[in-house]
Amino acid sequence: MAAVVSLFAFVFAIVCLSNLSLIQAQKGGFSVELIHRDSPKSPLYNHLDTTYNRVTNALRRSFNRVHRFKPTSVSTMEAEADVIADSGEYLMNISIGTPAFDIVAIADTGSDLIWTQCKPCSQCFPQNAPLFDPTASSTYKKFSCRTSQCGDVEGTSCSSNGSCQYSVSYGDGSYSKGEVAADTLTLDSTTGSPVVVPNVIMGCGHDNDGSFDENTSGIIGLGGGDSSLISQLGTTVDGKFSYCLLPFSEAGNSSKMNFGSDAIVSGNGAVSTPLTKQSPQTFYFLTLEAISVGTNRIKYTDKPFGTDQGNIIIDSGTTLTLLPDEFYSELESAVSSMINAPKVNGPEGLNLCYDATTEFAVPDITVHFSGADVKLQPLNTFVLVSETVACFTFSPVPNFAIYGNLAQMNFLVGYDTIKQTVWFKPSLKFIEF
Repeated sequence: MAAVVSLFAFVFAIVCLSNLSLIQAQKGGFSVELIHRDSPKSPLYNHLDTTYNRVTNALRRSFNRVHRFKPTSVSTMEAEADVIADSGEYLMNISIGTPAFDIVAIADTGSDLIWTQCKPCSQCFPQNAPLFDPTASSTYKKFSCRTSQCGDVEGTSCSSNGSCQYSVSYGDGSYSKGEVAADTLTLDSTTGSPVVVPNVIMGCGHDNDGSFDENTSGIIGLGGGDSSLISQLGTTVDGKFSYCLLPFSEAGNSSKMNFGSDAIVSGNGAVSTPLTKQSPQTFYFLTLEAISVGTNRIKYTDKPFGTDQGNIIIDSGTTLTLLPDEFYSELESAVSSMINAPKVNGPEGLNLCYDATTEFAVPDITVHFSGADVKLQPLNTFVLVSETVACFTFSPVPNFAIYGNLAQMNFLVGYDTIKQTVWFKPSLKFIEF
């Protein structure tokens, strides 16, 4: 199959339903839009960037994002969420408080806490939009150190007046500090009627700095920890959500992210693998057993997180698939031995690149998770980084492993956080190159 490879993109969107209170939503569920930072709909969009600039920037963020994975610090209903095809880092438009106050925040599966910059701000990163003023919200309430809500947030401490304080920092030097509180979260639904979610636990940041853009206000944590939106969804959607990965050629098109019974992944080609509980509970851990290149099965024996089970993180915000150095070396050697094309230099961190002006066949590559064999397409394994260079979408890192969004593209990926299972189903739509 020719590997004049295009693309990349993935989209991840999530909305919050409180399992502690009544939800104002129509029976059919609701949807929200997840916006990639490079989409024309994004406040971060730079019209001067070329497609290849955006690809290169997203690849660079893959390596930077590794630091993000090391932080120091009521009835069941069906729901859907719109996702926009693109790549890299994603934003959500939400409203908090009463009356509703609009903010733009980074949607991050690598963290849990929902937080935004708040007045008064002793130290804040520059922000174009007004800061959220908790005193202007009639539904805002703080928590004391003795409450269970304070205990649900990692890295909390007591202030001199007994209020619950949080502090979260990341390996790249970014941080946020402030008070743990609850307020109403408002989301637009597909019907146009807003979905109002009371009593969402959040952080009101009064001291924040680091690598945040002036067009954003904070972070929407989508991880597996107690304080994330996913956990606050709880049994409201039976712990189920699923998403689709769209190619860059379909940028601007919408796909649905499903919740509840509509999120069940089944049918021909669907395979499942267990989620493994590891520390920290923020991340979604799978067990990788091997990767096959053609008939050559390369056994994966690394233990980057200390155990045989749960040895790789699946993540929506990382573009590349990152593997421990020695295993990656074996994989690269196997792939290279089966491609007859001139090798060329690519961007830093991408070790295996070819002249894309020469048609070459991409070998069959299958990822063997515990109980699930996921056969990848060429669009999952090679990406055009320029008009003339195509590079392998797997890369080495020291003692770490992430299954990135390029490898998930054009699959329906479903999570059942109650049964602790992830499903993969290849799209019926085959994309030619």
